[in-house]
Amino acid sequence: MGTPEISARVLEGLVLNGYQIVALIAQPDRPTGRKKVLTPVPTKVIAQKYNIPVYQPMKIRKEYEFVNELKPDLILTLAYGQIVPQGLLDIPSLGCLNLHGSLLPKYRGAAPIQYALLNNEKVTGMTLMKMVKEMDAGEMYAKEEVLIDENDNSTSLFKKMGEAALSLSMRALPLYVQGKLPGEPQDESLVTFAPSIKPEEEKIDLNKSKEEIIGQIRALSDVPGAYLYLNELKLKIYKAKVNSSDVIGEVGEIVKADKNGLHLQVKDGIIALLELQKEGKNRMDYKSFVNGNQNLLNCVLK
Repeated sequence: MGTPEISARVLEGLVLNGYQIVALIAQPDRPTGRKKVLTPVPTKVIAQKYNIPVYQPMKIRKEYEFVNELKPDLILTLAYGQIVPQGLLDIPSLGCLNLHGSLLPKYRGAAPIQYALLNNEKVTGMTLMKMVKEMDAGEMYAKEEVLIDENDNSTSLFKKMGEAALSLSMRALPLYVQGKLPGEPQDESLVTFAPSIKPEEEKIDLNKSKEEIIGQIRALSDVPGAYLYLNELKLKIYKAKVNSSDVIGEVGEIVKADKNGLHLQVKDGIIALLELQKEGKNRMDYKSFVNGNQNLLNCVLK
């Protein structure tokens, strides 16, 4: 059970390593792009490549009787996107496992990979866990750590996590099936949460520290992109770095704008904006942006 690209990587890896996948359950296809073309979700593309039956119920909590007919030994889930009902969890003889994108019990919820970046973590990882009715609360069977590079953003970290999820599956699934992986309960005192990021949280809060702002930019790049407003137009910022702890202008002011940098004053220092996209324009590096936008110096982003 899975929908996005990270899940597709694991699905194909399982197929290529000899696992018999009797079916894929994924979210319904969605219109994409400006023309809103109905496009198969990434896991469906892989399933069709290997002639695996695909099921895409609108509401899995109401539409899962077909799983009884499939008679699966095991269900493996990664980023499916819907709450799985207890009736479905009870069907497979070997139970239901989930690949969760954090080192549990840290970051339960829908956006663990983004939250690791929001909080400027240096290490995250994948946890193979038992699926239970409560979200991400089941016992843990195995983990695989993933190092977060300072240049990682959400896009690059998702790729790393997909590789880790496949590696973890190859290592742990055979042991689980043989009954050789004892489950470890999560320490409830260490639980933290990573809920879905809301659209209003995409706007950069200039009252936060420079490190928090950099974390927000990394967590939201390349999609959907963190933003501020420049002269009433949305300005997405895809990449930035801390420049200094100087305070020489008002919060939000561009204190330097030339071929050497585009520097933004925040409350506790200056950050260098490296990749940007003005509303209606293409994404570009700061040099191209400065060349195409005159009189940036002393402008205030809001």
